[in-house]
Amino acid sequence: MDIKSQLVNGKRIYAFGSKDDFLSYISDKKKILIALNAEKLNKIDDKLDALINDNIGYPDGIGAVLALRRKGVSAVKIAGAEFWLDIISKYAKSKSFYIIGATHPVIEQTVAKLKGDFPGINIKGHRDGFFKEGDKDKLIVELLNKKPEIVFVAQGSPRQEMLMSDLLNQHPALYMGLGGSFDVYTGLKKRAPKFYQKLGLEWFYRLLKEPTRFSRQTSLLKFLIKIIFGRI
Repeated sequence: MDIKSQLVNGKRIYAFGSKDDFLSYISDKKKILIALNAEKLNKIDDKLDALINDNIGYPDGIGAVLALRRKGVSAVKIAGAEFWLDIISKYAKSKSFYIIGATHPVIEQTVAKLKGDFPGINIKGHRDGFFKEGDKDKLIVELLNKKPEIVFVAQGSPRQEMLMSDLLNQHPALYMGLGGSFDVYTGLKKRAPKFYQKLGLEWFYRLLKEPTRFSRQTSLLKFLIKIIFGRI
């Protein structure tokens, strides 16, 4: 499948026309799926940029979608908080999984809920996202032994991307970073109502709920200004 991509602030974004296009594209990939939003696109980090460009960055935020459109490429926003479940829905009975992230109680709840929502799902292992010295080496050994085909990592960015890069070098598989998605999936946190999602204002809803995010959300404003004045 031929999928267009564009460089935005030195980071390559793949422009998918739909979730189905994305699902088809990654069916045989052994890469890292990296959610790109205004905050991440604005960040200057050569190591993270190289990691993004070696893998598959997708437009998770409205800022990324607008940047692609500014460059003449049509794309839809693909929310990673939903898309990981689309991956599971498509491959629950044909591929194996390993789940990493969140606190111990949350990861246990996540795995239990996945087994209830997707009967027969093959979860080869799971662990929380808090690592002590030596834990990464133990995880690599377990991945090499159990050979999961899809690995989800929910730790927050860029920590999860750096971990997935290390894991991919040892165990080729499809990896996806999920941030706080397990908290949403288990009901500990709520996503923005559909009204905000459809208007591309999910960031605004989060800001209303968590005013302490204000400094982070200024990244979107700065990024939009760059788009408007053609500096992207």
